[in-house]
Amino acid sequence: MSIRVVVPGQLYSYTGGQSQLRAEGASLGEVLDDLDRRHPGLRFRVVDEHGAIRPHVRFFINRQPALALSHPLADGDELLVVGALSGG
Repeated sequence: MSIRVVVPGQLYSYTGGQSQLRAEGASLGEVLDDLDRRHPGLRFRVVDEHGAIRPHVRFFINRQPALALSHPLADGDELLVVGALSGG
């Protein structure tokens, strides 16, 4: 099952500058695990040490919010990772 993943600029240092990736998995958590195998450290940027989605990160699957790592995905889905911007 192939999932298209679009990542924000904040994660480019983990993806070698790539903004779009392919990953495998039947759930959001499985896709993040697959991405982390190929791009070490990426998962920890979006999921904390307790397995919770970090508060500054949002996931959208086919433009619909995904609020849990158990959210299912299907072949051909698009996962959009959005990181909050901050500054002053």
